[in-house]
Amino acid sequence: MDKFVKIFKKVLYIILFVLIICSALYIVKYYYDMYNSKKESHLLDDLPTNQIDENNVTNSTEELMYDANVIEKTDRMLKLENLQKENSDIIAWVEIPDTNINYPVLQGTDNDFYMNHNYKKNYTISGAIFLDKDYCWNPPSSNLLIYGHNMKNGTMFQNLLKYKSANFYNNHPNIRFTTNTEDSTFEIIAVFESKVYYKSQKDVFKYYYFINANNADEYNNYIQNIKSLSLYDTGKTAEYGDQLITLSTCAYHTKDGRFVVVGRKIE
Repeated sequence: MDKFVKIFKKVLYIILFVLIICSALYIVKYYYDMYNSKKESHLLDDLPTNQIDENNVTNSTEELMYDANVIEKTDRMLKLENLQKENSDIIAWVEIPDTNINYPVLQGTDNDFYMNHNYKKNYTISGAIFLDKDYCWNPPSSNLLIYGHNMKNGTMFQNLLKYKSANFYNNHPNIRFTTNTEDSTFEIIAVFESKVYYKSQKDVFKYYYFINANNADEYNNYIQNIKSLSLYDTGKTAEYGDQLITLSTCAYHTKDGRFVVVGRKIE
């Protein structure tokens, strides 16, 4: 009996030791990912414009020709160009001023890779902020559908959940979205909770399938649905032809829950 007790205690100690090691590794990984996420959120602001190839660009107000249209490039657009040298999948930058949402946006060939890889293509549980693979740039699709994790440490798209409060919306009504050719502002028109439905479920609103409207009816149906689901009335809406942006993250009000913020391009 004593021998059995000794063996049991030995096994128990081993299990406890393994659990302690695993817990320690998890904590280290957690703070490492948090550090990288916060570092990533300041990439664009910290990137010096003067790192850009001076043979092609002389300053942030230089006018460049794209498809016969003159574009005045901002510092932000130039910094994005420079960052894209690290990874051609970086296609934009999204920011909601005065929040933790301030990240490069990537677009891959699938919607899986950047779920657990950062902008440097390194594995991380926080993943990256990424645009749906089916979004087309030329001609542009109707809706920039962008995904990001809801991280407990406040990084990535966790701050989207603050839009449950109408007061927070009133103080943060806009989304900034920067590409190589535009430095745009979107006004938020709807904020709502949803979920991922089974493919077999009918007569439910699957917002995550809306990327491009083939006609006015499809577009208006999307707007009608998001407005009816919105947690409060923003007093804003969109009309067929307006460019939309939809930010989506996980939520826990229901199984497979999602929290969604939709904006309309105003400049």
